[in-house]
Amino acid sequence: MDSQAEYIERLRPAGGKRSGKRDLVVSVFLRQEGHLSADDLVDLMRKEDKRISRATVYRTLQWMVDAGIARKVDFGEGRFRFEHSYRHPRHFHLICKSCNRSSEFLSSDVEVLLAEIAEARGFSARRSVVQIYGTCDECQRGERASPRPAGATETVFARDALRIAIATERSGLEFYSRGAGLVRNARARKVFESLAAEEKEHLSTLETRYEQLRADDPDFEAYPTFLYFKGASDGLFAEGAERLRQVVDDREALMIGIRCERASHRFFKRYGERFEDSEGKRIFLEFADEEREHLQLLIREYRALVGQDRPRRGRASPVG
Repeated sequence: MDSQAEYIERLRPAGGKRSGKRDLVVSVFLRQEGHLSADDLVDLMRKEDKRISRATVYRTLQWMVDAGIARKVDFGEGRFRFEHSYRHPRHFHLICKSCNRSSEFLSSDVEVLLAEIAEARGFSARRSVVQIYGTCDECQRGERASPRPAGATETVFARDALRIAIATERSGLEFYSRGAGLVRNARARKVFESLAAEEKEHLSTLETRYEQLRADDPDFEAYPTFLYFKGASDGLFAEGAERLRQVVDDREALMIGIRCERASHRFFKRYGERFEDSEGKRIFLEFADEEREHLQLLIREYRALVGQDRPRRGRASPVG
């Protein structure tokens, strides 16, 4: 993982010169969570070094936006706010117009819809901004807005990534355990049993990792959910496990497993590669590697089973 200094150097525009004052502003900015106005950052800098001018802070904010270190967001307050990109994936906002608080989320469902709309219009999209304005739950109930723990971005991201991975492992364990009891081919049964054992072991590892995060942060469970992936909330194998109930053909059971593993691999790889370097990114990419290995194993076993049947059935394998 890049250190903060390495991250800044990596994003520094070509020909950009080093500046001690600018580096201090960047360092202070990256230590903050949430969304800062330019004036907020000026106030913070005056506590660090009274010699740093307002103009220096403003220029540095624009430099960070140009370099990809900061994002500029508009919450309809009549001024821009800034959030950092360091270990923080692009996301969307819910903004309460009563108390002016905002919360963040990332959703594959929203992103897919936006991509479909752009494609249908022949529009080449570079980035998307989704800001939903309304009234938060506390303001709707007429309650005084209480401070909400924003949580360290990396902690929230890792927590949500682990929740998705754990749900997927649980559904995978159910899928392979059920498959082991259904298939008649001894070799295929052994594969299902082996993968069920792997899923059980990995599930235990992920749950331990989750408990370690909980132990490190007493407010762990109180932070608002950041990652919303509708298709993954019940586990990416949940639908496949249900389909196994009607399966009587061993090849079909293996094919369902192949489809599930392929979809899971693509899901974790696609989003893992898009996130900034973080624990959540590592969780997604580790899981993608694991799913790829399972996919390759299932494809080999499917081809072997089809090869056994081919002299009798004369069918070719549809697996590419």
